[in-house]
Amino acid sequence: MNIPWHRNSKSFHDVCHGVYGRKVIISNRTSITTPKEAIEELENALPIHNQNRREMDYLYHYVAGDQPILYRQKDVRPEINNKIVENHALEINRFMTAQNYGEPIQYTSVRDNPEISAEIDKLNVFMKTRSKDYHDIVLGDFQSTMGTAYRETWSCKKDEVDEGEPMFDMESPDPRYNFIIYSSAKGHPALMSVSIREDEKGRTVYYCTTKSYVYYIRDSKYIAEKSSPNGHKRILLIEFPNNPRRLSDIEIVHTMTDAINEVQSNRLDGVAQFVQAFIKFVNCEIDEKTFLKMCKIGALSVKTVNPSLPADVNSVSSELNQEQTQTLKDDLYKNMLIIEGMPSREQNTGGDTGQAVYLRNGWDFAEQRAKIDEPVTKKSEREFLKIVLNILKTKQQISSNLTIADIDIKITRNKTDNMLVKAQALLYLLEKGIHPKIAIQTCDLWGDPEKVYVESKPYLDALYKTALEKQAELEKEREYQISLSSGKGGGDDD
Repeated sequence: MNIPWHRNSKSFHDVCHGVYGRKVIISNRTSITTPKEAIEELENALPIHNQNRREMDYLYHYVAGDQPILYRQKDVRPEINNKIVENHALEINRFMTAQNYGEPIQYTSVRDNPEISAEIDKLNVFMKTRSKDYHDIVLGDFQSTMGTAYRETWSCKKDEVDEGEPMFDMESPDPRYNFIIYSSAKGHPALMSVSIREDEKGRTVYYCTTKSYVYYIRDSKYIAEKSSPNGHKRILLIEFPNNPRRLSDIEIVHTMTDAINEVQSNRLDGVAQFVQAFIKFVNCEIDEKTFLKMCKIGALSVKTVNPSLPADVNSVSSELNQEQTQTLKDDLYKNMLIIEGMPSREQNTGGDTGQAVYLRNGWDFAEQRAKIDEPVTKKSEREFLKIVLNILKTKQQISSNLTIADIDIKITRNKTDNMLVKAQALLYLLEKGIHPKIAIQTCDLWGDPEKVYVESKPYLDALYKTALEKQAELEKEREYQISLSSGKGGGDDD
């Protein structure tokens, strides 16, 4: 599918017409059972998707560096027109992606059941085998840039996988060519997914997938021989919104990034105009040949036109106040970081502890902002897991006893900050009798707490006796003391 050619010469506001965030496509139907209904819903949805696509395409190229400053024009001294892109959009995108997907998403067990834990550990290995961490990063890039992203999952045939590999695979397709139509019914379930492709002749085709059928549509016509039943009985395309409003991390500060580009470009213009200042001749005349000679040798002798008025030659220039300009730029950048919930780059002034710097520079705030978006991602991740579990159970690669209710989703971030404090918290929890599995999950030291617990259990059992074992020992000790007391009493009577 060819990417639409364009230039980001306008502001994003002009592209989205002041309506920010991607629009959700809602249908009044509760089901789609015929090709006619699929075509009608597709035709109703395409205008909304096409507008979403224009916005997403703008944001995609904006992050890549195609920003409005590159197309600016100057009426005054147009020959001095620096166009500087400080690509803070890419900085934002990379930080947000790293916050949520810098560490692989891990699955842990909700219950203390060795068999369930072993199956979940197997599930984590399957995800690693399918390079899910890579697909998560691609998905996170789309999420942050465009406001939404998708993951597609499908089952593989036995002869398509190597020994030990899971019989499913996944992809994070481009949101510009995929979308989902939701029902207006309670809960807004997915009604139909649409994937836009090209056939062998370069014609645009639409794969419209419902829970029961995959409709192949071209030129508003249903092509029966290319269509097929949906054996999974599920829509295999899952949406991962960036947030409930489907706002991109870029669009919420695009006016600030544009302003920073403008300030920086004008700064260079100011330097160039100072260096290339106009020459002013007062009360004297000079021809072009003499002026060019002056430019070459760097000196000039002029005669006054009016003897009563002195002749003067100097440059017409006004140097830009760099200090005030830097203050303006710093203020724009600082407010951009605050809006995004990103940490600042302030240096330690001395005397601060690591935790103080962590709080002062906004890392704690960044962590809290990331946490409020976690449930949005986890909701979509659960839908993805339902599809994966269905495939693996059908292929008999995982226990049929494992359900989605047994699995907890862990989105991990930086595990090394405040490591000593976390380790002390773990020790304190264990000493106070908290279950080791809960303690390991709570201290947030490891990306895969389930695996850490399973592999550490023999050592933990040796170090920390369970409450039942302690109770049994106390009971045994009490009985022993009673027996001693009884024996001693009998001897005295004799």
